[in-house]
Amino acid sequence: MQMNDAVQYDQVARDVFAPVYPVIAEQIKVRTGIKRGVCLDVGTGGGYLGLALARITDLTFFLMDKSPDMLKIAYANVVGSGLHNRVRTMQGDVHEIPHNDRSIDLVISRGSLFFWEDKARAFAEIHRVLAPGGQAYVGGGMGTGELFAKIQAEMAKRRRDFPLDKKNERFADHREDYRRALSKAGISSYAMTRDDEGSWIRIHRQKGHS
Repeated sequence: MQMNDAVQYDQVARDVFAPVYPVIAEQIKVRTGIKRGVCLDVGTGGGYLGLALARITDLTFFLMDKSPDMLKIAYANVVGSGLHNRVRTMQGDVHEIPHNDRSIDLVISRGSLFFWEDKARAFAEIHRVLAPGGQAYVGGGMGTGELFAKIQAEMAKRRRDFPLDKKNERFADHREDYRRALSKAGISSYAMTRDDEGSWIRIHRQKGHS
């Protein structure tokens, strides 16, 4: 991603999608119950979801993206948030996460799942870094149907394509593909949902299991 592309993407994320991140962050906190430990935000972009979750938990964060340009934006947002003592940016790819085995309590990602080239490998990497009792919450959505409608209308005004609707349809159409990828990754403890909150996969790493 070129810097101009990163800036344009971030402008939409900042101007249009801003109401979404606190809502999804609250849903993640409630659904997982994880409020302490270490969180990895995969494909963080400008870091908005991770920062929203940092504001309502005591988690320490790694905001990871493979784009140096997006990480520059994320770093500026971290500094501006005043959360730099708990939030760090790092370059990395979900297919080869630069973290030790069983070192992450919570993995989150909004929007990057649909672009993973090898989903089985990505799921395996996420599972590898999860600590016993850890969870992953990955997928996409706007948090509520009302927010989805408002943002869809705003994007239409800006005459931009609205890819999330297509992604949600693709998620529904390819659930079996995701199940096969999870199985290939050796993951059996997971839940898959698609509703007004979005399309999400939650992965659990059982305590005491390898």
